[in-house]
Amino acid sequence: MAKVDWRPGNMVYPLPAVMVTVGDKPENYNIITIAWTGTICSDPAMCYISVRKARHSHAILMETKEFVINLTTKDLAYATDWCGVKSGRKYDKFKEMKLTAGKASIVKAPIIEESPISLECKVTQVIELGTHDMFMAEIVNVKADDKYLDDETGAFSLDSANPICYSHGHYFEVGDKLGKFGFSVQKKKKKKTKK
Repeated sequence: MAKVDWRPGNMVYPLPAVMVTVGDKPENYNIITIAWTGTICSDPAMCYISVRKARHSHAILMETKEFVINLTTKDLAYATDWCGVKSGRKYDKFKEMKLTAGKASIVKAPIIEESPISLECKVTQVIELGTHDMFMAEIVNVKADDKYLDDETGAFSLDSANPICYSHGHYFEVGDKLGKFGFSVQKKKKKKTKK
C-alpha cells in the first residue's frame, strides 16, 4: 500500500448536511443546504457557514446578518438535497418541500419545524475567502424537538433522529456508536465478587 499526492482540496469528510434558513419576513424566507459548516468555539457558543456569493441566500445573509442551522435526518434527506440544487430565486422551498417555517425565539429567520435541532445564529463577522464567504456567528438560542429528549435524564438523543452527513458528493446515515468521549481512558469498573 502506498500514499499518493493529490492536488490541494477539501477532503475533510464526512460533514453535517444542514439546511440553513435565512430571511427576516415570509416574503424573503429561503433554505440553503450547506455542508461547509461547523463549530468554532464553545464559550461563547459559535459556529460558521460558508456560502458562495452567487447564491440567493448570500445577499439575504449580508442584509439580515442572521440565520438558523437546521440539522437534517434520514426523513429530510430528499428535501435536504432538493434545497441544495434548486434556487430560492425561482422556488418557495418551504412550499415545494412541504416544510413548516416556524418562529425562532430570538432571530427573525425561521426554523424548520421538521428538524430535530435548530440553532439560531447572529453573524459576528464575514470573512471573504475566495469561492465562499465565511459567516462566523454566535449561537443565541437552540430549539430542540422534545420527542428526542430522554424523560429521565433530560439528555437529547440526536442519534434516534437518524441524522445524515455528507461525504464527497453523497449523503449517508450516521453509523453505529463506537464509544463516548473519553472512553479510551475511562477506568473499567471492577466486577463485584460474591462472598
